[in-house]
Amino acid sequence: MIHSSKRSQVLIAILLAVFACATLFPFINVLAVSFSSSRAINAGEVYLWPIEFNLDAYRNLWLDGQLLVAMKNTVIITVVGTAFNMLFTVMAAYPLSKRRLKGRNIMLMAILFTMLFGGGLIPNFLLINALGLINSYWSLWLPALISAYNMFVMKSFFEGLPEEMEESAAMDGAKDLTILWKIILPLSLPVIAALTLFYAVGWWNSYLSVLIYIKSTDKLSVTVKLYQMIQNVSSELLSTTNGEGVSQTTITAESVRAAAIVIAILPILCIYPFLQKHFVKGVLLGSVKG
Repeated sequence: MIHSSKRSQVLIAILLAVFACATLFPFINVLAVSFSSSRAINAGEVYLWPIEFNLDAYRNLWLDGQLLVAMKNTVIITVVGTAFNMLFTVMAAYPLSKRRLKGRNIMLMAILFTMLFGGGLIPNFLLINALGLINSYWSLWLPALISAYNMFVMKSFFEGLPEEMEESAAMDGAKDLTILWKIILPLSLPVIAALTLFYAVGWWNSYLSVLIYIKSTDKLSVTVKLYQMIQNVSSELLSTTNGEGVSQTTITAESVRAAAIVIAILPILCIYPFLQKHFVKGVLLGSVKG
């Protein structure tokens, strides 16, 4: 039985390793393509390692400086948007986790209704336009202040915390905001980290809303700017002349697309390891109760 259990564990470990490699292969391939020459890419020689290593694709994306502005805009959108999301998610989840709240079930049903039905793109655009928020980041932040799903996850987490702690603090004279700030939130770091990552990834990858509501080129996010830069890639613009006066293509649209993907996801990949230990725990604990 012991040997059988060990064999099962080894088999599971091998299967997980295979799945992990299969998951990593697309990203590694994209990374290799972004650093490879046009000849190697066109010849189909690039798989896991860069062939004829060069930085021309990245140099092309950073050449005019617009990408730096887009990165700054995306950081602003992500940081402010995530802060608003977490603030309003906590403000909604904490009172709704208390059964003594009057009208609690009605409010929960109303929030659940928004998960099943929505107004659609055109009514949302007409509303944003009527509010005068076009070409403002508020057109992104206000309609997405809170995710109903994330709110329910946090509410479930709050409901799983011992009520005795809050009752003891209340007996000592602590108000609800004090209890929330000094007791509940410190105990909720796992779910806070998980939801913060969810919100931040969503804001960092925001594309459609920015494309619709933001008109100024100096306010675009990095995803929209990268898409525009990729669309402008052509063999005429990406060619150079060698010493003998012969036109020679140094990068291709494929390498630029790959470099754009790497630039777009690299910040999130750098942040994720610091939140990983809280991530799984927060999602699981927040999903115990429905």
